[in-house]
Amino acid sequence: MATTKNLYNLLETDIRFQEAMNSCMNCGVCTAICPASEFYDYDPRQIVVLVKSRDEEAIENLLKSNTIWYCGQCMSCKMRCPRGNFPGLLINVLRRFSQELGYFTENEKGRQQYALKTSIGHNILKYGYCIHPEIVKPEMHPEQGPIWKWVYDNLQEVYGRLGANLDGEGNGTLRKISKQTLDELAKIFLETGALDLWQNIETYSHQKAKEMNMTMEEYFEHIYNDTNELHSC
Repeated sequence: MATTKNLYNLLETDIRFQEAMNSCMNCGVCTAICPASEFYDYDPRQIVVLVKSRDEEAIENLLKSNTIWYCGQCMSCKMRCPRGNFPGLLINVLRRFSQELGYFTENEKGRQQYALKTSIGHNILKYGYCIHPEIVKPEMHPEQGPIWKWVYDNLQEVYGRLGANLDGEGNGTLRKISKQTLDELAKIFLETGALDLWQNIETYSHQKAKEMNMTMEEYFEHIYNDTNELHSC
């Protein structure tokens, strides 16, 4: 895992941090309006206060915690803050550096970034969709129920009846995304640094799997299926 000093100064290098942190008056409106705070041990006001304290140890612990992964990015905090603070954007910055420094592997929700990157991230670049019907395999998704296997075995017929253009040329729901568009998506991910973050997630996840004496297949299954009940809504 990477180590660094002056975490607050590092956070300041991200333009989103500068846009997110204004003159917080500690009123708590962001927490009052936050949907995540109703279900999790999550308090946007406390996060802003902690970061503004410039306490290096506290910021490092925050980057290693589940806390920064609870935010649903609804951005209600921005709409209600009387001073224009943006805790949701601050969370983006904290997540970025947690990934860059490898701290995300120190907590349950952070480790799940590997599953997201491996599944949804891969799907976006391969199919142009976050989720595609042909990859929602019944054996991997029992929550879909027993009927799903029949739907999965008859995708073209079922989606055709619903008016979708599954993997077809031209327009329509679930149409085939052109190679040109997929190439443009890949370029966006490259230019924005997303692929670099993905590589960090891959590298640090391999290190964590080794530390836990797991193969990558076992590690994926572990972070995909094992969830502490304290995090359940």
